Amino acid sequence: MTDLLRLRPAATPEMMAVFDDVATIAHACAFEVALARAQAAHGLIPDAVARTIAEGVESARIDPAALAEEAALAGTLAIPLVRRLRAQLTGEAAQVLHRGATSQDVADSVLMMQVRAAHPVLVIDARRVVAALVRQAETYRATPAVGRTLLQDAMPVAFGLRLAQAAAGIADALEHLEAAVARHAVIQFGGAAGTRAGLNGQGAAVAAHMADAMGLGTGAPWHARRTGIAAIGAGLGLLIGALGKLARDVSLLAQNRIGEAQEPVVAGRGGSSAMAHKRNPTGCQVALSAAVRAPGLVASLLAGMPQEQERGLGGWQAEGPVIAELFLLASGSAAAMAVVAEGLAIDGAAIARNLAAAGMGEEIGESAAIIAELLGIEGD
Repeated sequence: MTDLLRLRPAATPEMMAVFDDVATIAHACAFEVALARAQAAHGLIPDAVARTIAEGVESARIDPAALAEEAALAGTLAIPLVRRLRAQLTGEAAQVLHRGATSQDVADSVLMMQVRAAHPVLVIDARRVVAALVRQAETYRATPAVGRTLLQDAMPVAFGLRLAQAAAGIADALEHLEAAVARHAVIQFGGAAGTRAGLNGQGAAVAAHMADAMGLGTGAPWHARRTGIAAIGAGLGLLIGALGKLARDVSLLAQNRIGEAQEPVVAGRGGSSAMAHKRNPTGCQVALSAAVRAPGLVASLLAGMPQEQERGLGGWQAEGPVIAELFLLASGSAAAMAVVAEGLAIDGAAIARNLAAAGMGEEIGESAAIIAELLGIEGD
């Protein structure tokens, strides 16, 4: 069984692959290999034992369905996984596998490896949106259009100003997310109570060695300090919301009696099963659906921050699926709106007709200068 019918309409295949079972297990195995090699590098276990662990772990064949059943009982992925990996080993290698680590070290480090992998995948499409909006904003920087406040005709604005504001909002959200990932996507390695006990004072060095191998930043153990997780989730929420703002405006402009902008015609997208005449803004629908779901997901991360003492019960266990879902929703939103922004069909005649009908003149104030400021371009 799969859940493609639920996931694929809201997320991209590339992002789904980042968080699928195969990737999750591979990252968890990479944690154990990195741990063994780091301990060998700092004299805690023999080099030969580390090589044996690496060979055994890398050759292991783990059935995701069976592991999921075992994890459901154990309460964490690491417990049945480590048991299965030890079964691949003998002697000292089996004994020292996972030494100095705890289940949450694996779970949090795996999640951060997935965050590091997911972020650049997401950025590609989000930057496509920004670039397309910048081009259109420059083209229409002096085109007067009806400005609308409280959903009513208000005063003229440059049509490009609306696009420039959307581009700036998405770019700002990307900056917040990038900063959160850069600062907080770090290794989790603290052991049973977050003290790195039993490592002969080499815990920080082992953690740094592991982080380098796993592509993560370094830092002190953060088992019950969940600020970083919340910051990453909030960054994703900002991006989803900013993309949703663009989707809301495009869908309003596409209404029949406004008709100032339309999504591009894409085969198989935007039709109706009952009304052949309709041209539905389906790309905007994807982004708006994501924007409806994201706030509750971010709120759950904030709700989990008051975690108990050295390791919480129920709080951090909820975070992995939430972060994954936020990345999935953001990927689908960014990909859909990239197609919309790059192919946005702007109807200059409709813009002029609506403005004339509103009878508000064509004075657009400092729209062009504001566009230049927002986009960092030279003003006229």
